Amino acid sequence: MKKKLLLLICLTTLTFAEIPKSFSYVKDKIPTIELELRYASRNNFVGEVIDGYLASKAILTTKATLALAKVQKELDSFGLGLKIFDAYRPQRAVDHFVRWGRDLGDKKMKLEYYPTVEKRNLFKEGYIAKRSGHSRGSTIDLTIIDLKTKKELDMGSSFDFFGKKSWVHYGNITSQQRANRMLLNQVMIKYGFKAYSQEWWHFTLENEPYKNRYFDFKVE
Repeated sequence: MKKKLLLLICLTTLTFAEIPKSFSYVKDKIPTIELELRYASRNNFVGEVIDGYLASKAILTTKATLALAKVQKELDSFGLGLKIFDAYRPQRAVDHFVRWGRDLGDKKMKLEYYPTVEKRNLFKEGYIAKRSGHSRGSTIDLTIIDLKTKKELDMGSSFDFFGKKSWVHYGNITSQQRANRMLLNQVMIKYGFKAYSQEWWHFTLENEPYKNRYFDFKVE
């Protein structure tokens, strides 16, 4: 009887992972949002599942999630919506990036993600850091999609491309690509997010609740 009870407790713990009370699973509050959590897969600049990502789930502070819901609602009226690439990121995932960045021999994803940047310069040029706003829980990487086709709007570069082509105001792209970036930028800013000039997909809630705290609970 005791063994059965212990097994039930263990299964319950594995099934219902706890996150801090001030955080939410984004899908719970925005069911129509699309997810493509890159770091829970091998489709990323490292080329492997990143430490701390045990499931393809987006987690944010509840405050950021509610602001994001307003963005989704406005886009929906135009037949558009959001797709999330990354949201809350455990500190252990950032540590994984740092270890990878120091391994100069591992360049298997270079052609796709950083063809014009030397790997030894990724720290110096700001593509990798020991701390990330994502670990504070109110930073998100995302794009806009067509709700009918689920196809991403063309932003002029792929997500996580390391180079000037990903800068918000990069000029050597088409007028439609610039317009798509402007749309994403403006609607996110309208509902309280601030942009990052070197990554068109990256936004942080202006009044984030944890400005100096970095979390490390797993994404599961």
